Amino acid sequence: MQPYFFPYLGHFSLIAAVDEWLVFDITQYTPKTWMNRNRILHPNQGWQYVSIPLANGSISIKTYEAKILDPVEARKNVLGKLSHYKRKAPYYDAVLNLIDETFDDGDDSLVRLDVRGLAAVCRYLDISFHYRICSEMNLDLPAALDPGEWALEICSRLGAGAYLNPSSGKALFNQTRFAERGIDLLFAQPTEFSYRPMGYHYEPYLSMLDLLMWNSPDVVARAADEQVIIEMALGNE
Repeated sequence: MQPYFFPYLGHFSLIAAVDEWLVFDITQYTPKTWMNRNRILHPNQGWQYVSIPLANGSISIKTYEAKILDPVEARKNVLGKLSHYKRKAPYYDAVLNLIDETFDDGDDSLVRLDVRGLAAVCRYLDISFHYRICSEMNLDLPAALDPGEWALEICSRLGAGAYLNPSSGKALFNQTRFAERGIDLLFAQPTEFSYRPMGYHYEPYLSMLDLLMWNSPDVVARAADEQVIIEMALGNE
């Protein structure tokens, strides 16, 4: 999976369901995606973005080359956007601790920031998170691959017996190609987990930062395990 900034619950359901997590950072960077931003509640109504400004966020770079413009200012910006939760959210302090664990003032790598965020949340929820970063693995992949072929080639090189992807990406994959290499192709369909943000109107599928403001780690960990349906591919999509 691409590295995302404090993604929604469904992302952590995937992490909880797999033995190993591969951070897919070796293709073209895509601006204005979940890699450097996510959604939290707006103090007045609806939702707002919380973003990480980049020094070089364009399609001319690979994802692993993306650099944070100013890690110190980025951290301040995130904390500022979260400050309106302070008087109402019961787990505000715990979420701020996760922010502290995630930001490293001396590291401007967006990928490593996102991975630290995933790791911090997983530690907090007691979810196993065994990961590798593709750009650090010397995979020696073909120069040109279709979107659905990357996972197949990487799984083949790692000797994986199964690959799990969000069901929203079904159309990218050819089940027969995976079967020919002895790899089970699985899809995960997260289901909505709703909760009551006191003093706000509930907005679905916000960043994990919002969900953790209102729910205990035990409740969230249980939701990550239960709020997902995993199915095997039955044919070509």
